[in-house]
Amino acid sequence: MESTSIQQGVTIGNKPEGYEGAGFFATSLDKVVGLARKNSIWPLPFATSCCGIEFMATMASHYDLARFGSERLSFSPRQADLLMVMGTIAKKMGPILRQVYEQMAEPRWVISVGACACSGGIFDTYSVLQGIDRIIPVDVYVPGCPPRPEQIIDGILKIQHLVETESLRRRDSPEYKAMLNKYGME
Repeated sequence: MESTSIQQGVTIGNKPEGYEGAGFFATSLDKVVGLARKNSIWPLPFATSCCGIEFMATMASHYDLARFGSERLSFSPRQADLLMVMGTIAKKMGPILRQVYEQMAEPRWVISVGACACSGGIFDTYSVLQGIDRIIPVDVYVPGCPPRPEQIIDGILKIQHLVETESLRRRDSPEYKAMLNKYGME
């Protein structure tokens, strides 16, 4: 279904698949919950260096991440559902990052922003973690050194698509539990 345009330039987005008639609309619970979650993501920025500056630009008025339902930044892991790791992560910060991830309530998603968070970047040294996916599972990678705000927005759009299409029962699946066991989590 295509979005429709109404008077005064207001656009109504697409509704989920379902059955409709005079005075009613019915769809599946998965689609309604996915639509609600997609448009109300609360990110927790874990920024350590230059990628954090690019994230600040993404939140500012020119790029305005609030248009995508992510305007409320949460600096408490218990009130966030998207962990955005940006910048160089030292090995000493690894346990702290993992603790922040474990304190987040399910469902939770992770986006790795920048070359340092994705793979250690140019810092191939003993003290830098060579990718956060060694300690926590990552859903979306945003490459770049540092990535432009457009790339960060693209990563948010990919997370939104994942959030919208994810089954409500995926977190109870044996595959998901096996993935958490791989990271030593239950």
